[in-house]
Amino acid sequence: MTGQFPQVLAGRYEIRDLIGRGGMAEVHLGYDTRLSRIIAIKLLRSDIAGDPTFQARFRREAQSAAALNHPTIVAVYDSGEEEITAPNGATRSVPYIVMEYVEGHTVRELLGDGDAVPIPEAVEITTGVLDALEYSHRAGIVHRDIKPGNIMLTSTGAVKVMDFGIARAMEDSSATVTQTHAVVGTAQYLSPEQARGEVVDARSDLYSTGCLLYELLTGQPPFTGDSAVAIAYQHVREIPKPPSALAADVPESLDRVVLKALAKARDDRYQDAAHMRNELLAAARGMAVSAPATDSWQAPAALSSPSTTAPSPAPAPGPPSPLRPPASPDQGAGDGRPRRRWWVWVLLLILLILVGTLIGLAASGRLMGGGTKPTPTPTATAATVPDVSGMSEDDAKSAIEGVGLAFKKGDDVASDTIDEGLAVSSDPGAGTSALLGTEITVSFSSGSATVEVPDVTGMAQSDARKKIEAAGLAWGDVSTEDAPGTPEGHVVRSDPAAGTSMSRGETVSIVLSSGRTTTTVPDVVGKTQDEAQAAIEAAGLNYNTTTNDAKTTDPSKNDRYEVTAIDPAAGQSVNLGTSVTLTVTHYVYEAAPTASPSPNATSTPSANSGGGGAIQSPNPGNGKPPHQGGGGGHGGGDD
Repeated sequence: MTGQFPQVLAGRYEIRDLIGRGGMAEVHLGYDTRLSRIIAIKLLRSDIAGDPTFQARFRREAQSAAALNHPTIVAVYDSGEEEITAPNGATRSVPYIVMEYVEGHTVRELLGDGDAVPIPEAVEITTGVLDALEYSHRAGIVHRDIKPGNIMLTSTGAVKVMDFGIARAMEDSSATVTQTHAVVGTAQYLSPEQARGEVVDARSDLYSTGCLLYELLTGQPPFTGDSAVAIAYQHVREIPKPPSALAADVPESLDRVVLKALAKARDDRYQDAAHMRNELLAAARGMAVSAPATDSWQAPAALSSPSTTAPSPAPAPGPPSPLRPPASPDQGAGDGRPRRRWWVWVLLLILLILVGTLIGLAASGRLMGGGTKPTPTPTATAATVPDVSGMSEDDAKSAIEGVGLAFKKGDDVASDTIDEGLAVSSDPGAGTSALLGTEITVSFSSGSATVEVPDVTGMAQSDARKKIEAAGLAWGDVSTEDAPGTPEGHVVRSDPAAGTSMSRGETVSIVLSSGRTTTTVPDVVGKTQDEAQAAIEAAGLNYNTTTNDAKTTDPSKNDRYEVTAIDPAAGQSVNLGTSVTLTVTHYVYEAAPTASPSPNATSTPSANSGGGGAIQSPNPGNGKPPHQGGGGGHGGGDD
């Protein structure tokens, strides 16, 4: 814990030990007191916290990462700014980001000793990164700094991509150079377009991923040098050695995948993360890949595409050489060399070529002003991949095979702009120069990424499943309920309901009818109104109620609504949906009246006493209190 930051941010985030430091920020272990969980807190370094450029980058990181929710991307929980006061009284704002705390280590630490990792592990790490990039690119975010230090491996081996600090939306990806004209990114993993300060896109991330894969397979990046400038120059101008040149266990198919990812021109690379991942997995399994052979990549002049230079045509054979007479004695006199009339043969050859050209032009009609269609060169060895986007499968196949390339149908991809069944993209991409016979993989649209839940109400289960899966959704849980009017085993409703928009591949659950048509009236007399109503509904019945008030001397029943009768009676068999009548009594507590005590009478002496006590008369049958005598009374009797 440093003393330059407050102990608590936003009243809830405790800042604890420093666990990482970068060029722009410090990362601390933290604790969220509100949610009681361990977190990571990234704070803009105090020495640059006042720089608007770094503040903007820091805020952009929070916005970019917060927009992404994927298992392979470190989650962002919160962000904000904290006002702190310096010892001199000045205040400044320190931006912070609250992130998921990932327990594990970076790929940089894994490669710390310069040793390559086993091929299966290298493939697993790289496919995890490609999963994250596929998701972020689909969301319109380019990472721009894929490198070993930004890839975390959790304690379970899961891959987590972090640090979207220089990430930008694709439509704003032209800002490759900072205001200080420093190239954004890390030199050893820069794409050529980043090194040149050009516009970047998703394919720039794939180049950096290719650098990562290269280092995982060989233990060193594809280019090294004494300075960042020297390394950047190599990214732009030089073709790297195949990984197998440094690690003999790397198969040729993996070499091809890596070098395609590291192509200088973006159009020659993989066009999206999904295609690169599929090729990588195929290579790891020993399957064929579409990437060109490793020796077909040409160096610098063209910078980008596999070599397509056709071999020079062999010169037309000349006429047979006449037998030369023996040299006369005077040949070579003067300079000591035979005077060979070589120029005569050169001139003759030129004349023959001119005659042949004139004959060819006359035959084609061009000499007389005929057609202008050029004769195809029989020695061509390469062709340009045509643009097949928006074409049907048949048309795309015809276009590709028409230029001498091989057609292959790839995986379908979701597209909101291209109709289902039409071509979306090709690999290699349109405009790429490819050797004749090269396999061109074309991906077709599976339709929009979002689909509507179809209405399957009333369908049999099997038919409903076919319709849901045909819509591009997954079959989910199946439950049953009583549904009068719907045959047994047929759909009552779906969850989500019909017409709901969902992402392609999401799950839809359905409720089927149990087929039951009758039920038994439950015994609810003596239950509270709420308990009785719940039991009635559970039995598949409806209800109405009549309520009356009654007094009770039982305090426990005060304000209790109790069912005292049901019609039809409990135990009767009725149709589902039948309405029963509940008689509900509302009890109001009222204390029982206490007996009024008789007025206190004076103790009476015995009948024989002559004392003055009162004599109490029974006075039966009048409902009145007994007569009370006063004073000395009447004596003891009638005698």
